[in-house]
Amino acid sequence: MALEGTNVILREQRPEDMQFLVDLRNDLETQAWSKTLPPDYTERMFLTQFEEREFSYDRDDGRFLIESKETEEKIGYISFTGLEPRWDVTIGIMIAKEFWGDGVAVEALEVLLLFLFEELGVRVVRLWTHTGNPRAVGSAEKLGFKLSYRRRESIFKGGKLYDNVSMDFLREEYYALYPELKDNLPPL
Repeated sequence: MALEGTNVILREQRPEDMQFLVDLRNDLETQAWSKTLPPDYTERMFLTQFEEREFSYDRDDGRFLIESKETEEKIGYISFTGLEPRWDVTIGIMIAKEFWGDGVAVEALEVLLLFLFEELGVRVVRLWTHTGNPRAVGSAEKLGFKLSYRRRESIFKGGKLYDNVSMDFLREEYYALYPELKDNLPPL
């Protein structure tokens, strides 16, 4: 199943995507996560993870490649994990450097958020990043995420200390930002 935005498509990953994912994950800039070492992921590791995935009607995750709708060029990767049905989920995203600043991360996140709130009915969407990644923090804030947790000076990356931050986006905040959408779930 593909999720479509104006300029991007989020589609399930395929075996032929593995080298692209390896390149993203092994690049210390594009992964931009707090646990960066060792950057030694292999295509076999990603393929094994892909192949060992079992069918389930109750999946608690989704892994998508972000592609250009116009050119089908691979732009990045976006996922949701740890889905607690009708409650919360954590998201993550990596964008290839040549697409930084093009707005594709924000659009991909918008597409995924629409799916999570409208189709899966989650109440809270969470993400983790660090203060040394201003693109991630800025994109999340632009979308409506709020800081929920800060662990000061807990990330050492590139010879510097950064704060590890968790941000979240509540269902009622999402629908307040998008009044054209109607929240059909009853309040708790």
